[in-house]
This record gives sequence, C-alpha cells and structure tokens, in this order.
Amino acid sequence: MATLARRQRFPFPDMPDWFETIPSKFSMPALRIEDYTEDDRYVMRAELPGMAAEDIDVVISDGVLTVEAERTERDIDKHHSEIRYGAVSRSVTLPPGADEDDVRADYADGMLTVSVRLGAEKAEPKHIEIRHGD
Repeated sequence: MATLARRQRFPFPDMPDWFETIPSKFSMPALRIEDYTEDDRYVMRAELPGMAAEDIDVVISDGVLTVEAERTERDIDKHHSEIRYGAVSRSVTLPPGADEDDVRADYADGMLTVSVRLGAEKAEPKHIEIRHGD
C-alpha cells in the first residue's frame, strides 16, 4: 500500500529565512547558563563566547547573582555577518545558605564560571502571631 507524504507548505516560504536577516541590533542574544552544586559550593556557568573579560560584570546582591555582558559591533564594512551583538543579562536566585562574601569568578575559553560557598548559617523559621482585629 502506498503512503502519501504531505509536506507542510507555508504561505510565505522565505519567511523563516527572513527572520534570520533582521539586524542584530533588534534582537538580543540569549545568555545560556547551567547551575549545580559541587562540594560545598553553588556553581553557575554561562556561555559567553567571543567576549572579553572586561566586558563581563558579575554582581551579587540580596541573594541574587546577576551576570551582564555586552558584545559591541566593530564599525567596518561587512559583506556578511551572522554574529549577534548587544547586551545580555541573566539573574538567578542563590540557594539558601549562600555566602555572598565568598564568591569566585573565572573566565576561560568563552565560559564564565561563578561559584558561591554554601553553608552560611541559615536563619530559623519564624512563626508570626496572628492578631485578631478588635
């Protein structure tokens, strides 16, 4: 028995290719990360290929780790470019017990690795008395 194969037809077949040609100034590149716990440290790794270390900023404040970076476009006459330019930012909430005073950041081969020591004294849960309105 013969099977019919039906190919999806788009009303505008070049549309997916057109989106790839939108200037990178209008699209923000994604900052892809992974995080895990290793020994007594929380580790977050971020892909930042082609970035210079001085273009990367790592900030920790109030239990949130933020990585910001920017790749700037060189002002030259290009024949073709698929490289994305612009700023990226990603924030993650640190796990309970993260010691914001013991943080290390290393950047090599396009990978940023930030580690934060875990095990800081955790606050005990507080039970709050509920008062009845009188």
